[in-house]
Amino acid sequence: MSQIRFYNTLSKKVELFEPLEPGVVRIYSCGPTVYSHPHIGNFRSFLMADVLRRFLEFQGFTVKHVMNITDVGHLTSDADVGADKLEEAARKEKKDPLQIAQFYIDSFKTASALLNLKPADIYPRATEHIGEMIAMVETLIKKGHAYVVGQNVYYDVCTFKNYGKLSGNTLEELNAGARIEINPEKRHPQDFALWKHDPHHIQQWDSPWGRGFPGWHIECSAMSTRYLGEQFDIHTGGEDNIFPHHECEIAQSEGVTDKRWVRYWLHARFLMFDGEKMSKSKGNLYTIQQLVEKGFKKQAIRYALISSHYRQNYNFTFDGLKAAEQAVEKITQCVFLLRQAADRAGMNIRHEVADVIQAAVDGFAEAMGDDLNMSKALAHVFELVRDANRLADASGAEARMLLTAFERIDSVLGILESAAGEIPADITALAEERKQAKLSKNWARADQIRNELTAKGYILEDMPGHEYRIKRKEA
Repeated sequence: MSQIRFYNTLSKKVELFEPLEPGVVRIYSCGPTVYSHPHIGNFRSFLMADVLRRFLEFQGFTVKHVMNITDVGHLTSDADVGADKLEEAARKEKKDPLQIAQFYIDSFKTASALLNLKPADIYPRATEHIGEMIAMVETLIKKGHAYVVGQNVYYDVCTFKNYGKLSGNTLEELNAGARIEINPEKRHPQDFALWKHDPHHIQQWDSPWGRGFPGWHIECSAMSTRYLGEQFDIHTGGEDNIFPHHECEIAQSEGVTDKRWVRYWLHARFLMFDGEKMSKSKGNLYTIQQLVEKGFKKQAIRYALISSHYRQNYNFTFDGLKAAEQAVEKITQCVFLLRQAADRAGMNIRHEVADVIQAAVDGFAEAMGDDLNMSKALAHVFELVRDANRLADASGAEARMLLTAFERIDSVLGILESAAGEIPADITALAEERKQAKLSKNWARADQIRNELTAKGYILEDMPGHEYRIKRKEA
């Protein structure tokens, strides 16, 4: 296994990856707040986490992946003010918050399936872990990190000396930028809510401080600790999560345990659309389902969203999506032909074929191990495509080896599961009939069958020894 290095947002540098437990990696990913359909910008960070998990499994690690579902407490402002996003949607749609949550959980999982995300091992919902959150808040109060004002509880950021270590936002700079005291209950402008009281909030629970609901940040601290322990390996999310959400998670979690909570922090950069920031007002917040309805292939959408480096802003365009479809088609068609060739006779394996495969798989693994350098990894994939097409006369054994290499690489890329497919039985039957027509010198029938295959979207290529191969026509 080659070395793996990731850029750690915490240290601001690329570090050698070493899990806490040999052979096992524990990952927590910030998941969706289920008040609307997730859009392509959301899925950039979700897909980064998916590719990360797949690559670690490719390298032989056992991965435990937890992705939360936020169904309460995520307010419209980071300053502990404003409406709860989910309840705002519930009022607008005149539905119960639980109905809203389930509807958009289903939407998220449908889109995830379209993009072939491997399901997380656990999808904890915030509303199902209120007890863990209350227990953590109680510990923070006992340890002097939190204080109670009426029926609200706040975290005192001045008690955590390393506040700002993830984002680089020091308290001095943050306080200097605070023009007004937003909430007079707070001791310091940057203190944040752990538990909130609001008689108008629909979802409320009993607590030692009265009826209320949890702050957004405490949810992830409680759920990650519940399923991954007091320390785990990797925390992922979008760059917009770095501050204040992830910064506050660190303060809470390490305030409770006095231990380093997460070893590696990976954040995906923003997604632009046609060079502009995505927003509802601009009408460019496309969902996965909307892109599929426009006729774009789901494999191409996945490819487009993972093809650039996760730490670079990515400009998503329809032209880029069309280019992604062409790229996926090249890989798909190569695999399609290898599946046909795999049934050929012949057990010989040339050194050239073995060398091509070894170079491609090793190069792919090395590139992915370099902080998930996807563009470099894809270069090795297309070298393998070129070499596999050049080796069109491969024996059955060689074709199977090449096919195994593609399938191994695709265990990370995740674009071929439903893209390549098998040759339909009726197409194979026509091709076999044409072969027999040629052997009996019935040229008219052979030409007729070729035309039928073309009309059905397939191209028949004659090979030496009366053999053939079938290709799907490119759209």
